[in-house]
Amino acid sequence: MSMVGLLCPAQPTSRYGLFTNPELPISFSCKNNSQFIRVSGSTRKGKVYGQSSLKVVCADYPRPELESTVNFVEAACLSSKFRDSPRPIKPLEVVIAGAGLAGLSTAKYLADAGHKPILLEARDVLGGKVAAWKDEEVGAYPNVQNLFGELGINDRLQWKGHSMIFAMPNKPGQFSRFDFPEVLPAPLNGIWAILRNNEMLSWPEKIKFAIGLLPAILGGQAYVEAQDGLTVQEWMRKQGVPDRVTDEVFIAMSKALNFINPDELSMQCILIALNRFLQEKHGSKMAFLDGNPPERLCLPIVDHVKSLGGEVRLNARVQKIELNKDDSVNSFLLTDGSIIRGDAYVFATPVDILKLLLPESWKDMPYFKKLDKLVGVPVINVHIWFDRKLRNTFDQLLFSRSSLLSVYADMSLTCKEYYDPNRSMLELVFAPAEEWISRRDADIIDATMNELAKLFPDEIAADQSKAKILKYHVVKTPRSVYKTVPDCEPCRPLQKSPVEGFYLAGDYTKQKYLASMEGAVLSGKLCALAIVKDYESLLAQERRELAMTSTP
Repeated sequence: MSMVGLLCPAQPTSRYGLFTNPELPISFSCKNNSQFIRVSGSTRKGKVYGQSSLKVVCADYPRPELESTVNFVEAACLSSKFRDSPRPIKPLEVVIAGAGLAGLSTAKYLADAGHKPILLEARDVLGGKVAAWKDEEVGAYPNVQNLFGELGINDRLQWKGHSMIFAMPNKPGQFSRFDFPEVLPAPLNGIWAILRNNEMLSWPEKIKFAIGLLPAILGGQAYVEAQDGLTVQEWMRKQGVPDRVTDEVFIAMSKALNFINPDELSMQCILIALNRFLQEKHGSKMAFLDGNPPERLCLPIVDHVKSLGGEVRLNARVQKIELNKDDSVNSFLLTDGSIIRGDAYVFATPVDILKLLLPESWKDMPYFKKLDKLVGVPVINVHIWFDRKLRNTFDQLLFSRSSLLSVYADMSLTCKEYYDPNRSMLELVFAPAEEWISRRDADIIDATMNELAKLFPDEIAADQSKAKILKYHVVKTPRSVYKTVPDCEPCRPLQKSPVEGFYLAGDYTKQKYLASMEGAVLSGKLCALAIVKDYESLLAQERRELAMTSTP
């Protein structure tokens, strides 16, 4: 970077180095708690003034100690079931439609158990929804972290300081942060972070929110699940929490979690996230993948699957699910006319694609009928390359608190593959996107620049009279993760369907992490586990089908 932005975290473990031109009379200070930074005698809270010869070199934080957490151990035990299961006398050939994280996870753990997955991806790129990102913010997810360790790619994660950083719309160009001290365990680190931040919430608002949250803390998982019928906004008002708490904090959190606003999002989603923050010391800690997900995450999974005898085919789009006379699956018919048969079949696509391809005879089954309420939420991912290095940014994921934008990051700081000391590349989530998904890319960029002018008032103008766009890329996903609105939980299906030999994987299926990459990975593990448990019955079904075809 050419100047110091807000890059000095409150934690005493900060690993940022400051380099200056020795001829310039520059002084520097970073006060741990108040976040004042002084350069050349000018001091302002949340912003830096100084000479352009300043450069900051960022070094990643050490990987947190996750192995002793309950959720990590639980995830590791689940993984070990596949490696330690008896080797099948006759491995099952399992056809999996969709090579997003759910399909890749299903294939990986089936291969670990000694079976042969045949993974079909409609496009020429791996990763499904995560392929839309230049990088992926990972976090301390237990099943994802186990997956990285099992593949031997922990070094591809760039861990960041333990902070949550929010833009201040009423103070353009300034930010407010919640810093979680490393020396304190959960939930004390989270409580400390909230108590130390006096810019976003007043003390009376904090107290009312804490009182409102008590039933969730005392009631545990049963209480959390029971709140599925309320939106975030409805729950807050019911608990007597001021609307300003929702406006200041939970609009940003809702858009980050599910790309929708608090008046739509189920409160269960927020409570699950808050429970992780309160129960796990590193529950809100973030890491960035060091490059694009298809290559840095998905390809190692594919290599692992192939090394154990599995197959992965790109440009293999399923056109139809062909059935036997008893309504069980006979084969997958691809758009190129190919017919793919197996001993079991998995659909690991987004729920909207599954619904389009459901056979007519299945649609009235209660298991599939309930899927009608599950609908993917539209989201737009925007990448913008600028002609200069932006100063007012962090080596961290940021909550924009904008009406049009969700979270964003300067990839030239956060991700090794895109590191650039001279120019910034911003990656942003444009959400909610319902009204924008059909608009022209140019319109979306214009709207994004208007919002960025508020985040970078000294550096970006909507008319590009300041920082200029070198290029941009807009990725539209009309149906992303399922929309977590109230009363969706009863509609989420188990991975094993009532159709013998047919299974589902995807973050919309029943698992405790809802719509997330952790949910996708866990759903794949649970799907693979269901198939492994059904090994004997699947073999028996194959024998029956062979007997039927051989009967004159």
